[in-house]
Amino acid sequence: MRFNRILLSTTLVVVALVVQVSVLARLHLPGAVPDILLLTVLGLAMVYGHVGGALIGFGAGLLADLAPPADHAAGRYALVLCVIGYFAGLIKPENGRLKSATGPMLVVVAAAIGSTVLYAGVGALVGDTAARHVGMTSLLFTAALYDLLLAPFVVPAVMALARKAENNPLAETNSAAKGTDISSGWLSSGTGLRIGGQRGGLGSLKTKARTRTARVGRIKGVKRL
Repeated sequence: MRFNRILLSTTLVVVALVVQVSVLARLHLPGAVPDILLLTVLGLAMVYGHVGGALIGFGAGLLADLAPPADHAAGRYALVLCVIGYFAGLIKPENGRLKSATGPMLVVVAAAIGSTVLYAGVGALVGDTAARHVGMTSLLFTAALYDLLLAPFVVPAVMALARKAENNPLAETNSAAKGTDISSGWLSSGTGLRIGGQRGGLGSLKTKARTRTARVGRIKGVKRL
């Protein structure tokens, strides 16, 4: 993972965790708590892929396990977000562009339900039965509802920032080639962007050569006449 990915991911995770602990956790909504940290991991995973998603999810979950007022065993939420980040990264499109919002919304619902079930399951293994007293049905419904309502404001913004961090404008030598590369995908690496720029440069050179050949032909035709 490159430095810009690490820096951006760390910043977004820390900001999401602060908002999660200081704002969302104090709303005292019925059922589950809106999980902006989960949504941040999902957005980054759908840009960086399954490996990056798993690493970011593990780090974000570990921070949540250690941040006060955490009352569960360290590593519990890290395991949950690591698994969620891995599977969310599997839907990363090849060209870096999602064709519709249906896919991400389904991922959010599946992640909200899956993280709740997995968290409760891991808690049951270590003797934590708090989910039974609240009710799993209520937790699953409210977790999916809150995260789905919050997702349109969080996931697209996180993905846009991640894509922008992946773009390297210094590697571009042609503005038209740059626009083509960005429209085809923000996820290509620095090498991919340079290759795109080189293709654009070769195309422009071929166009200039054809123009010069046509001019020479017209001049010769005039001289012959």
